[in-house]
Amino acid sequence: MFSEARLSGVYTALITPFSPDGSAVDTGALDALVEAQIAGGVSGLIPCGTTGESPTLSEAEQRLVIQRTVQITRGRVPVIAGAGSFSTHKTIHACQAALEAGADGVMIVMPYYSRPTQTGLIEHVLAVATAVKGPIVLYNIPARTGVDLGVAATETICARAPNVVGIKDATGNVLRCQELVHRLGDRLVIMSGDDALTLGMMACGARGLISTTSNLLPRPVSEVCRLALAGEWREARRTHFALLPVYEAMFIEANPGPLKFALSLSSAVSAAVRLPLVTPSDESRGKIAEAMRRYREAT
Repeated sequence: MFSEARLSGVYTALITPFSPDGSAVDTGALDALVEAQIAGGVSGLIPCGTTGESPTLSEAEQRLVIQRTVQITRGRVPVIAGAGSFSTHKTIHACQAALEAGADGVMIVMPYYSRPTQTGLIEHVLAVATAVKGPIVLYNIPARTGVDLGVAATETICARAPNVVGIKDATGNVLRCQELVHRLGDRLVIMSGDDALTLGMMACGARGLISTTSNLLPRPVSEVCRLALAGEWREARRTHFALLPVYEAMFIEANPGPLKFALSLSSAVSAAVRLPLVTPSDESRGKIAEAMRRYREAT
């Protein structure tokens, strides 16, 4: 049974590999990616998050990706499925489907586009938590959703929804992490949602990272969190600083375009993304390839 005690270290927000024309999920590439993540030492996997291009997946594709991830993982690490949307009803349905597909828990992004009030966000999460009988990780990324789940609202949710066990904080604000830890202590596990802010957030009490870059470099990204959790900060900084140019390159254009291109350079993963995303420009591809070359030379 998954619990908040297992929510630490690096959880990879998995890409969804597609066929070269983007028309279908490449299950063979997904299988290989999952195995590479586990071999690289990650603590858990998150299929069908926004890095997995979930808004472009059909319900059947989402079920396929989650089931396949669970099947290949074989219980070696937890699987927390992305299941959030702008609709409370759709989110509940997606969460229930994810748990039925074998996920250990679900992660729900704050409802985007409609920009609900803090009360609306609270009621949205509470409705999902009441309907879904499994662990829930919240995902707060205001730059993408247009809405920010505040500290007070998070406190209210934690007081009323015991199955909300964690939050992926992608506010880009270490002070937010600090305030959540100060107010909630061990009640809620904070996971960094920004690769480059991992050490700063862990120094304030975050337990790890939900990462995009670990798709590409699972072992060094996992090592940063392992070292930080062990209190080996000097070595954690050395490993983390070496990764900073790669982190920057992964977001040179909209995620996961740069990440998929980088993966295509060294694996069977296609660089294909689905519209409205497009593959990175030639200029960006050159910068991504150069960042990877420099990282490998330096390490």
